[in-house]
Amino acid sequence: MINIHKADPNTPPSEPKPAATVMLIRPAKSGLEVLMILRNKNANFGGAWVFPGGKVEGSDNQIVSQNFSAGITDPMASEIMGLRSGGLNYWVACVRECFEECGILMAYRKSGELFDRASYREQEVLNRYRNDLNAGNPVLLNLCRQLNVKLALDRMAYVSHWITPTSEAKRYSTRFFLAVAPLYQQAFHDGSESVNSIWIRPEEALQKSLKENFPLLMPTKKNLESIVGYRDVEELLYVKTAKQKKVETIQPELKYKNSKLV
Repeated sequence: MINIHKADPNTPPSEPKPAATVMLIRPAKSGLEVLMILRNKNANFGGAWVFPGGKVEGSDNQIVSQNFSAGITDPMASEIMGLRSGGLNYWVACVRECFEECGILMAYRKSGELFDRASYREQEVLNRYRNDLNAGNPVLLNLCRQLNVKLALDRMAYVSHWITPTSEAKRYSTRFFLAVAPLYQQAFHDGSESVNSIWIRPEEALQKSLKENFPLLMPTKKNLESIVGYRDVEELLYVKTAKQKKVETIQPELKYKNSKLV
């Protein structure tokens, strides 16, 4: 069962907080796979299989203002999302949350090469900064400076926008993205917010949600459905990038009867 905190019906709905999440994909023999993590049962949406993601933080703008991002500018990102400014913070939040929750850093080296195979020293740096991020310290900018990298934001595409129903206590305005995982980096869950992780074909994830204990939230399910049938990660990224300006906002409303979702 997914842990959802219902709102007090006698109080006004809470304001949705900006959030970002990413469908991280990789090539596989059977087509392509997406990374999914299992939320800690005590957290909001706990017990659900989701994509790495979380709230947009104020520190995400440091990456933008200090020019440690590559491939897309804030005016470009904001125009895609229909915002006046600040759109690129969502892209940055995706990279930060992906690194924080599953240890994968999407970045370019100073040479322009994709940051993929980390040296022993670099891996030590990555481990230290990931621990700092999980402790709540805003250190992504310092990590970029120490490794001399820029976040690879052009390896991502904006694919959907979901707003939490007003019936829930904690609400988010979540922008969903798709990104191609670096080939040689290994994903592993943080053991705190996420307690398990799996690379899985979208079709298999959807099938498991019907037959097994593999709970999916509606936005997760719909985004998985949107990538079913693709076999090439670069083709999928190209297709989704071309559709970025056509994303519509979805705000479902959930109905309960006798404390059960109907």
